[in-house]
Amino acid sequence: MQHDVPPNALPSPNHTPWLDWLLLAGGLAVIVVIWFITPGGLLDKADHVGYGVCHQIPIRSPFFGGRQLPLCARCSGQFLGALGGLALLLVLGRAKAAKLPPGPVIVVLLGFLAAWAIDGFNSYLTLFPGAPHLYEPHNILRTTTGAMQGVALISLVLPFFNVTLWARPDPRPTIGSLREVLLLLGLVGLIVAGVGSEWTPLLYPLALLSVAGTLMMLTMVTTMLMTLALRRDGRAEGWRDALPLLTAGLALALIMLLGINLLRAWLTAEMGLPF
Repeated sequence: MQHDVPPNALPSPNHTPWLDWLLLAGGLAVIVVIWFITPGGLLDKADHVGYGVCHQIPIRSPFFGGRQLPLCARCSGQFLGALGGLALLLVLGRAKAAKLPPGPVIVVLLGFLAAWAIDGFNSYLTLFPGAPHLYEPHNILRTTTGAMQGVALISLVLPFFNVTLWARPDPRPTIGSLREVLLLLGLVGLIVAGVGSEWTPLLYPLALLSVAGTLMMLTMVTTMLMTLALRRDGRAEGWRDALPLLTAGLALALIMLLGINLLRAWLTAEMGLPF
């Protein structure tokens, strides 16, 4: 998953500086406007982000000091896992890793995704009274399988993001061995312990970090799509070159969340949805 084109054959990332400024200024303007039009304080704004991606059913959500997290147990684990996984890759020096993990590691990561899917489907069945299900769901299980999905997702998606964005991505894999998978499992354990503790001082850190993970994953997707649409793939030499695309990607992610929120609120009012 590397670019074989010699670096000197790539167009300069600054060949259209006006577009960089447009993406940066326009993106910042959108971010500021959405920040100010979103009502409430910091946690309320976090709730609005969660509203766009999560059902937020109280019985399936963690509470800290009587305050519900912006995301349910599964989504909290998922997006904390993705953000924590990226932080781990930064520590390992693989923020720009552009190669998928080796086969045995991919099999394990796919197992993480399978556990998330099975637990999620089993939990979904319990929404229907009398429906058969494999076992009684629990928020600890939801957080665990969510975190497993999150660390697997970032390990598998990051190489595609890096190949799309960078002129010289790191040729190493995100996760290089089964031993490093143990680091991911350690991270999952920390997330489960934190979310499962429902310790009041962790309310703000977990709420804001889970929302940051949500915005990170959405921004990665929107940035990739925008980069390809503008034919700017494989041109960023450094973070300064990437900043306009990342800013515009975040703005696009926020616009998408705003649209989902408005649609969900309208459907809830018109159809009387339970959540």
